[in-house]
Amino acid sequence: MPVPWEALIPFGLVTAMFGVTGTAFNIARRVSNDGKPPRYGLDEWDEMMMERDQRITGSLRGQKSDPTPPENFATNSTWYTKRSI
Repeated sequence: MPVPWEALIPFGLVTAMFGVTGTAFNIARRVSNDGKPPRYGLDEWDEMMMERDQRITGSLRGQKSDPTPPENFATNSTWYTKRSI
């Protein structure tokens, strides 16, 4: 049974485009996570620590080794936005 050679060009193009889009999506996710792999299975504690890191460093995935927080860390808390009932 002969091989339809003219079908290999579209097959190669489709395969290459899936590879290019998958690689681009992976790169975009890594760039948005500061070059780290994505997080899965986050609980409330992880989300709280991500919010704290966002307020301290400006990035959800960033952390600092310096123990002193920036000046605006004292005033950008989330507590004043929550109502106590």
